[in-house]
Amino acid sequence: MKNEQLIIRPKRAKGEDGYKVFSIRVKDEIVGKIDEISAKTGRSRNELIGILLQFALNRCVIEETEQEK
Repeated sequence: MKNEQLIIRPKRAKGEDGYKVFSIRVKDEIVGKIDEISAKTGRSRNELIGILLQFALNRCVIEETEQEK
């Protein structure tokens, strides 16, 4: 029998995979809509929230008020 080795590498710390975990509060209506989309598309709630956030962030515009100019 060969002298086989089991190599175990250190686990990466949370957050080192490019993702962060945090919680938010949203209205039941929003959760319901996300769950409907999830059921129709087969995507997880988490995946959809990421897609929706990325979509919104790519199109977000911050308007300055007269006081800020």
